[in-house]
Amino acid sequence: MAKFGGSSLANAEQFNKVKNIVLEDKSRKYVVPSAPGKRCSEDYKITDLFYLCHAHVQQKIPFNDVYRLIEERYLGIVKDLELELDIEKYLKEVKENITNGASADYTASRGEYLNGLILADFLGFDFVDACELIKFDESGYYDSETTDKAIYQVLVKESREKGVVIPGFYGAMPDDEIKTFTRSGSDVSGSIIAHGVKADLYENWTDVSGFLMTDPRIVENPKPIAKITYKELRELSYMGASVLHEDAVFPVLEDGIPINIRNTNKPEDDGTLIVGENKSDSIGAITGIAGRKNFTVLAIEKTLMNSEIGFGRRVLSVLESHGVSYENTPSGIDTMSVIVDDVQIKGKLDKIIKEIKRTCNPDSLQAIPNMALIATVGRGMAQTVGVAARIFGALAKESVNIRMIDQGSSEMNIIVGVENHEFEKAIRAIYREFE
Repeated sequence: MAKFGGSSLANAEQFNKVKNIVLEDKSRKYVVPSAPGKRCSEDYKITDLFYLCHAHVQQKIPFNDVYRLIEERYLGIVKDLELELDIEKYLKEVKENITNGASADYTASRGEYLNGLILADFLGFDFVDACELIKFDESGYYDSETTDKAIYQVLVKESREKGVVIPGFYGAMPDDEIKTFTRSGSDVSGSIIAHGVKADLYENWTDVSGFLMTDPRIVENPKPIAKITYKELRELSYMGASVLHEDAVFPVLEDGIPINIRNTNKPEDDGTLIVGENKSDSIGAITGIAGRKNFTVLAIEKTLMNSEIGFGRRVLSVLESHGVSYENTPSGIDTMSVIVDDVQIKGKLDKIIKEIKRTCNPDSLQAIPNMALIATVGRGMAQTVGVAARIFGALAKESVNIRMIDQGSSEMNIIVGVENHEFEKAIRAIYREFE
């Protein structure tokens, strides 16, 4: 089972790379494509152009100029691949539907739909519309049971001599109305198909050779991660290290199907293999380092806080009442820190502080801005003595002041809080210690 991202299918040259990859291995029987991505930094993603078309219609503005860019991209790909596919017929049909008020989900999904038609023709594979397979319930939530039945009936039960192309990113409601996932949802589609056909491996082809130990914009040429567990991926993705849509993990997690992140432009690279907990051989070394800037710490102190029943609940209830979620809550006997994203509390901080003071009556409450969180993640950390000491020692050598320390109950990660201006220096220090 192979999914190809937008950069892998941005033009005819990339289509040829994909064809070589798919036909090289007969086990790549099911292929899920994204819509064409950018060909260069100044280019447009096709999905963005489709959303723009819908916005124009909503505002009663002509969208011919925008749609012409879409037509030119698809017509150019078909011409350069020397296909006989009448893509103009499909482009005309899509334009008419958008003009007549088609939904935003329908409009956005056409990028994958049209690319799927082209790729199926180019590979000599069957085309199966995602509407036939991926189902949502009446409330718009993904319906796994109905989807599994549809995939079995259409892809598994029927004996197919050819491979199959299924467009990513969308499915259908019970009334056959198009419904999309969130952006980058083709990753999720690929995972769903892999789960449904009980694939041995889910290959996710993109423009990078898997995950790196840390951000290459901070550390020059960081080492690649050969193998990572689902849980480690979750930790690193949450802290900003994102190559794969987070929700793409869950459909294959229950089956233990590994995910291989591969590079369409460097197919010889092994990439990163994402595996289940029981398939990891990680011992000792850390897996990766990731982090995010711009947090505020609400530092609360109150004598005998630990014996005051409901204190923490009241603090968090204030945040909840203002629609604010929290990242971490390190605490001591008489202290409690609540870390929140600056975006979450923008324009709300003063009101939150006043309400916490009123409802909790702390001895002191201080808001500490400009904080960054850095997570050092590794499944082998729990069985290895001295990992925390090495992290703190590396930061001390670089005179980085640690403002907060937190370790998850799984002992898979150690999070430190530092000031924003020391963020990059701290990541480089930790990386050098473990490279």
